Amino acid sequence: MKTGRELVRDVDECTLEEGDCALWWLGQQSFIVKLGSKVIYFDPFLSPHKKRRIPPLISPEDVTNADLILGSHDHTDHIDRRIWPTLAKSSPKAKFVVPELLLRSLARDLKFPIKRFVGLDDNRSLQVDGVKISAVAAAHEFLDRDPATGRYPYLGYIVEAHGVAVYHAGDTCIYEGLQTKLRRWRLDVAFLPINGRDAHRLAANCIGNMTYQEAADLAGALAPRLTIPAHFDMFPGNRCSPKLFIDYMRVKYPGLKTIVCKYGQRLIVKRR
Repeated sequence: MKTGRELVRDVDECTLEEGDCALWWLGQQSFIVKLGSKVIYFDPFLSPHKKRRIPPLISPEDVTNADLILGSHDHTDHIDRRIWPTLAKSSPKAKFVVPELLLRSLARDLKFPIKRFVGLDDNRSLQVDGVKISAVAAAHEFLDRDPATGRYPYLGYIVEAHGVAVYHAGDTCIYEGLQTKLRRWRLDVAFLPINGRDAHRLAANCIGNMTYQEAADLAGALAPRLTIPAHFDMFPGNRCSPKLFIDYMRVKYPGLKTIVCKYGQRLIVKRR
């Protein structure tokens, strides 16, 4: 397992052919993805936390190579407010992609220029430095929507570059129309939360996600080249064994590839 500057150096030294991508799992729903020469950090959760079971693999000061930093929603393990100002300094050219509903409040609270932020909402796309980013509303646990603006506080992202399409679901449950939205893409990689939900956790304000069965069925409907389960490992009271997901996929969708990533280890996904 690579950590710290060694991990960042591994990202920098990785070269890819058209149609290939590389990824590194940092725990929870945090991933580094490299598409061509572009380096994208999805939901980097790098702050110390007394309850986290997996310590931060890198420090925010070491993140000197980010082209894009995507935050799916304003929870600490997704938009890690404590470290974003440091990321803005260590990767001075990086753009921060966030739900448009949160853009101004994040810029105000984190005290770095609003021009560093890019806002997205459901069914909207944009190009940032050769990378196409599209947003899909997420239901965490409800499909919440701001009554004043109609904007969504929780998003998933589809990132396209170098002949590859990657879906990072953020935190979401299944809702009517989600599959229809996502079928517009021929996905190469899908990062799906599998930690589920129940009354006990919701009563404790631990907002839930898809169960491992629901995540498997979403993968079965979309048929990505590779499906990666996530969001099962970080906090003691909010876990699910990834083996359940892998076994269910193997039995129900034997033609689809899935894998449990190893922390800080490079994984290359080859072209079709």
